[in-house]
Amino acid sequence: MSETTLPVTATASAQSGTVVAESATVRGRRARIALRTLQVVLALFYAVASALPKLIAHPSASEGFAEMGWGDAGMYTIGVLELAGAVALLIPVLQSVSAMALSALMVGAFVVQVSVFDGENAATPLILIVPLALIAWARRDQNARLLGLVRRRA
Repeated sequence: MSETTLPVTATASAQSGTVVAESATVRGRRARIALRTLQVVLALFYAVASALPKLIAHPSASEGFAEMGWGDAGMYTIGVLELAGAVALLIPVLQSVSAMALSALMVGAFVVQVSVFDGENAATPLILIVPLALIAWARRDQNARLLGLVRRRA
């Protein structure tokens, strides 16, 4: 091997490492933007399309909760939980916990859809669990931060 070959190989390797690092940075930035966009879209969905009809006692929501036997109290409770989850999806330290809580709420919605409404809209809660699980997993590092804040206050 000649002396001139070694620096050229090292330079090429260093340059390709830089390209790989820049590519990973761009991908990471795009992934963060996509995840944040998903969180905003889900927060808007839960606040406007799901919680709002319950909180303003829209006839479609009132009828559904009356059919379940939960009445207005159940409707308002679920509406408040959905609205709180939507807001928490936008707060960095609460994002993962909120996604897990909304997923649990969607499991309950699935059970109700199957048992009370004969599975009429049972796919909707299951579909919503997928992006919520992605958010919970991707933002899982925030759980340690939240736990630290809670322990510090106790």
